[in-house]
Amino acid sequence: MYLIGNISIYLGIVISLYGIIANFVGIRKKSSKWIESARGAVLSLAFVASVAAFLLLYLLGTSQFQYKYVASYTNESLSMAYKLTAFWAGNAGSLLLWAVLLALYAAMVVFSKEKKNPMMPYVSSILMVNILFFFTVMALNANPFEMTDKIPADGKGLNPMLQNPGMILHPVTLYMGYVGLAVPFAFGIAALILKRMDSEWIKLTRRWTLLAWLFLTLGNVIGGWWAYLELGWGGYWAWDPVENASFLPWLTVSAFLHSVMIQERKNMLKTWNVSLIILSYILTLFGTFLVRSGILTSVHAFGDSNLGTYFLVFMAFMMLFSLYIVMTRYGLLKKDSSPIEAYFSKESSFLLNNLILVAAAFAVFWGTMYPLISETFTGTKVNVGAPYFNKVMAPILLVLIVLMGICPLIAWQKAVFEKFMKNMLWPLAMGVATAIILFAFGVNGFYAIIGLSATSFMFGTHLQEFARGISARRKATKENVLKAAFKLTIKNQRRYGGYIVHIGIAVIAVGVISSHTYSTEVLKTVDAGNSIKTGDYSLKFNELTEHTKNGNGIVVADIDVTYKGKDIGKIKPEKIFYETWPEPSTEVAIKTNWSQDLYVVLSSWETKDKVTFMVKVNPFVSWIWMGGIIMVIGTAFALIGGRPTSSRYQINKGISRVGG
Repeated sequence: MYLIGNISIYLGIVISLYGIIANFVGIRKKSSKWIESARGAVLSLAFVASVAAFLLLYLLGTSQFQYKYVASYTNESLSMAYKLTAFWAGNAGSLLLWAVLLALYAAMVVFSKEKKNPMMPYVSSILMVNILFFFTVMALNANPFEMTDKIPADGKGLNPMLQNPGMILHPVTLYMGYVGLAVPFAFGIAALILKRMDSEWIKLTRRWTLLAWLFLTLGNVIGGWWAYLELGWGGYWAWDPVENASFLPWLTVSAFLHSVMIQERKNMLKTWNVSLIILSYILTLFGTFLVRSGILTSVHAFGDSNLGTYFLVFMAFMMLFSLYIVMTRYGLLKKDSSPIEAYFSKESSFLLNNLILVAAAFAVFWGTMYPLISETFTGTKVNVGAPYFNKVMAPILLVLIVLMGICPLIAWQKAVFEKFMKNMLWPLAMGVATAIILFAFGVNGFYAIIGLSATSFMFGTHLQEFARGISARRKATKENVLKAAFKLTIKNQRRYGGYIVHIGIAVIAVGVISSHTYSTEVLKTVDAGNSIKTGDYSLKFNELTEHTKNGNGIVVADIDVTYKGKDIGKIKPEKIFYETWPEPSTEVAIKTNWSQDLYVVLSSWETKDKVTFMVKVNPFVSWIWMGGIIMVIGTAFALIGGRPTSSRYQINKGISRVGG
């Protein structure tokens, strides 16, 4: 096993190098044999990386403690699911996960129907440079198949925080998003090298980019869900540096997905688009650098300064290489790009949307890195916490929501103000009505009401877009409502998939604004038989019990809950004491319904009859998870359909154009 594992890693290095050289020779000699051989190298890389990955899974699953990685992150009592999940618990396994995902992505790309495209040798070379980096780092610094000096009787076990279903999915989805961005990056650079300044690379990579964005969305939402369940502080997003690292490329790719539509339709923003995808790819490396280097304090325990140095060097190399390519092609990019014809147009609104998304990314980046920058120049590490991010990001995200409500109403090329106002009438009325209703019901929080009203306006715009599209189709085809709605969306999957995503964001916004503004918290010590009252809830503490499971000690509080005087059952928060971990793990208890979560944490106890609880009532948190699901559905809908924008426009321009 040791030999197979290590041979796989070193073969990965050799095959990557060979593939890059074969492509270079094939391009120089215009030899299809060399290009074909390089394609075989990509397939071999996928095989070798898969062998290494399956081998590590086998070692983890069968508790082969003679391997350092297995002994460091598993033990005998761990369930099989978490033994296998330990694959990405540490640096070595995470790097192997990167390598295998990247190799599989590369194989799918070079054996796709575009395999004969002249860009493909460059694309596969760029992807193999990335694979070469990951195999090299594993060989030099983080070998998942390194042996122990002395075989331990049992392993150290998995960090209790990672023993949660969210951690089975969160890293994999996030990595699939990170790795997926390497594909459009490679196509963008290949197009620049070949001086192909048209939109071909964007059309070829639309699905890859959407797929990467879908996984980034999933990764961020699942990460928030994990934090809410596992960290025990009652929130889902703490602006932790590693959380921010995964949010940064999501923001820039969101901008890219909007601005490429302008390039496809109007031949604009070429330099901007290629710069955005390069920035997004560099941010995935930056995120990995943050996680692996440990230079900033985070709840994610992967600190390793040596590994961070490797990523820093590679990131600098790829950044300088990309910058050089863009600068040398800048004249061509500008020459072939069309200017924006009118400031009041959909193109301008998309550009403004892009600028705000990039400004949001910069604000998050600055807040994340400022402690390090401060320490570098002044010797003092200044903490930048949630108050900074909330203060800066709240207005930025509010403007984005308003723009999402306005953009669909503006026509392409040159909008007419009177028509725009007419289109905006009903959504605006919906937003104003929301504000009036909230004030009328005595809801406090001026800024929250503004945010909820803006969200309502944005939601109203998209409802109106669906309604107007269906109405136009019914007039043209005489179909019934359901058939017209079905055919309209099926024939315009890209457009209406995007609208569904926006509706998902509106649902999330309601959850975020409400839970952030109207959450209540009680920290109280009670004796057995006494109750804690908060809002409409009453919690009667009965007893504290203790038992063992899989060798771990578990302390459980038994609590009866009533809501508005009606019994709604029991709730049982826990503390788990792991034999192999110094700190106990907090297992929160949650009762959830459509409008709020009752969130209870067993904080501490003096005796089994005198216990302290943290009780929170978090309104509309479940909407955040629901909004995430809607976003994934919308992205998947856009992903499986959608022709290039220009042809789709020609086909449907007579049926459902509302904003132009």
